[in-house]
Amino acid sequence: MNRTLSAIGMFTLLVFIIALNLRPIMAAMGPLFPLLQRDAQLSATQMSLLTTLPVIMMGLSALAGPLLLRTLGEIRGIAAGLVLLALTCVVRGVMPSSSVLIGSALVAGVGIGLIQALMPALIKRHFAASAGTLMAIFTTGIMAGAAIAAATAAPLADAQGLGITLALPVVPAVIAVLLWLMTLHSVAPANVQHSPATARNGRAWLLMVFFGIGTGAYTLVLAWLPPFYMQHGWLPQQSGYVLGALTLTEVVAGFVLSALIHRFRDRRRPLLVVLSAILLGLISLMWFGGAQVWLPTLLLGLGIGSLFPLSLIVTLDHAHSPEQAGALLSFVQGGGYLLAALMPLIAGIVRDRAASLDSAWAILSVGIVLLMVMALRFKPHQQQG
Repeated sequence: MNRTLSAIGMFTLLVFIIALNLRPIMAAMGPLFPLLQRDAQLSATQMSLLTTLPVIMMGLSALAGPLLLRTLGEIRGIAAGLVLLALTCVVRGVMPSSSVLIGSALVAGVGIGLIQALMPALIKRHFAASAGTLMAIFTTGIMAGAAIAAATAAPLADAQGLGITLALPVVPAVIAVLLWLMTLHSVAPANVQHSPATARNGRAWLLMVFFGIGTGAYTLVLAWLPPFYMQHGWLPQQSGYVLGALTLTEVVAGFVLSALIHRFRDRRRPLLVVLSAILLGLISLMWFGGAQVWLPTLLLGLGIGSLFPLSLIVTLDHAHSPEQAGALLSFVQGGGYLLAALMPLIAGIVRDRAASLDSAWAILSVGIVLLMVMALRFKPHQQQG
């Protein structure tokens, strides 16, 4: 791949456009909860499956990353992931029943998992010197897509109906796959070597648990923040705007991180800062309930928006080749997403059995304190493959 500034700029734009497609299928569910309850007869536990199942499939796809890299390759694999996302949107728009929604969540998770498993290896192979910045751009695009979906889902459903709202993300998915294939059709396939047994490395397990708990914060807030505010008397549109504002804050945090992260060879200081922001945000949710919404929105947005890319950047720091990057990120994301999938499910069960989601926020707060302790172990001289 040509490494001129124009080529790097085009690739950066492509990475961002593709990333926009990776969360709308989940981010729209929270604001649409009342409609899904009414039209698809979804319980809170079933609602949680619309987030939990994609995250599980993302984890399983990530674990298969090295195999996917050898069989599909980076270019075809990412294109296949986008096609699966497009098909999911079409099917949901035509048949928005509970069984279709839950079944399509599995398919969407496979598509997202393909892209998230293969994109880091492609970045590491072609743009190793800019890997940290590109990974921050990638995760920022993910959060931007979530922000757009969260803010527009409820108003669009009121204006055009549930089916069109669920089907509309097919448009950016089709655009992304066409641009991807047209731009990178001539890229040489990766010559993939068999990677070491990453799962036997103690540091890999630490990174996996760290990523899993941190991503659990993201998935829990994504799935259950709008219903939390609806419990406190907010309208669905208003709660969607809150989630949209929070994810927009995540986008800003991601862009700031991508611009500044190269200044911090020791990632522990920024990690502790963003984890503190998340902890304070969770405490403010429990303390204020439906009031003072700006405070948890700001704190959680800045914290989660920085933690997600930082988790992947810290993981990439431990890899010294594209093959190691692919294997390590597959293990870390695979196990981490499986761990993160538990949080929305636990919250759904809590929501069906209790009047408040405060228990879920409290459990996550304990997890964030654990991450602070773990972050202290990520010393630069210990970053080994």
